[in-house]
Amino acid sequence: MFRLLGAKQKLRAWVDILTPKQANFFTPLIQRLSRHGTDILATTREYREVNELLEIRKVSALKIGRHGGGALKKKLISSAERTKQLALLLSKKECDFAISFSSPEAARVAYGLSIPHCCVSDSPHAEAASRLAIPLSKKLFTPKAVPKRAWSRYGIDEDRIVQYDALDPAAWLKGFKPDPKVLDELGLDHSLPIIAIRPEETQASYLLEYGTDALNSVALVRTLRRKLPHSQVVLLPRYDSITSIKKLSSESVIVTGRAVDATSLISYSRLFLGGGGTMTAESALLGVPTVSFYPAPATHVEKYLIRLGFIKRIRNVDGIVKHAVRVFDDASYGEALKARSRRLLSRMDDPIAVIEKHLACFG
Repeated sequence: MFRLLGAKQKLRAWVDILTPKQANFFTPLIQRLSRHGTDILATTREYREVNELLEIRKVSALKIGRHGGGALKKKLISSAERTKQLALLLSKKECDFAISFSSPEAARVAYGLSIPHCCVSDSPHAEAASRLAIPLSKKLFTPKAVPKRAWSRYGIDEDRIVQYDALDPAAWLKGFKPDPKVLDELGLDHSLPIIAIRPEETQASYLLEYGTDALNSVALVRTLRRKLPHSQVVLLPRYDSITSIKKLSSESVIVTGRAVDATSLISYSRLFLGGGGTMTAESALLGVPTVSFYPAPATHVEKYLIRLGFIKRIRNVDGIVKHAVRVFDDASYGEALKARSRRLLSRMDDPIAVIEKHLACFG
């Protein structure tokens, strides 16, 4: 697919991976580019969940810098320090192109070193990262569910926006087969129903104004345990520092202390409750009854899934618990949803194939 370069042995791609979603998304891209003879330089940062997930995915990435936490000043300083470290690293490498999911550091360093940068994003609501990364990008890859006009305000011409007819989780869900090992690793009973919960993001700059624990995850879990006593509740927290969630680990609730195969866990769940975007969309495409309690206005992706009837948006404990009881009482609801999700996923593009095709222009 890529041209031979004579004296230069191979193409080299720089991939910057900053979040768990990006670890899932970029793993198949790295694998496919590698199979076609491209050398990969993968970078990440010190961020427990991402580092552990990359280990699970068997992706080798250099840890450069660290997650800046929830405070704007620390975010700024961490980003500035990481930009310098990446600049020193990349100035010693010869990369033909860079790709990231709106990484401000990757976009800035690539621009400064004349490395073409491509951006992947389904999140125009992430204004800070978008403002910093998108104007410096040669191409932007995004789902069709996100209109081009949502991106053009960030200073990118619409002819540089490549849309795929899919949601991002399709990149790792096409051909996916769940692994039951995750149930044993978490000590779950295979015969009892599972409720998986992903609390909301508390440190993203685009959500800081909405506060932390907007739903009260502790009250939600305790009410679910009371109303559905035979269910197994698993919380997938993003950070180690959420004290209120830690307390639940002693109340017959499993709180994951490290990254797990969440895709398999969700696929075995009777119900998924999500405060973020990626796992919520992932659950919907897996055909698992899904509730979003995302604390901000609905994103383009969430609106798309609501319109198709794949997720419910409920932002209060009583409403979520009532819906959970209905799902548990009606087995046919989940069965019908799973059949519809299979059809939807089968019709979707493979985002990785679309991206790889366009990256060929850098060869």
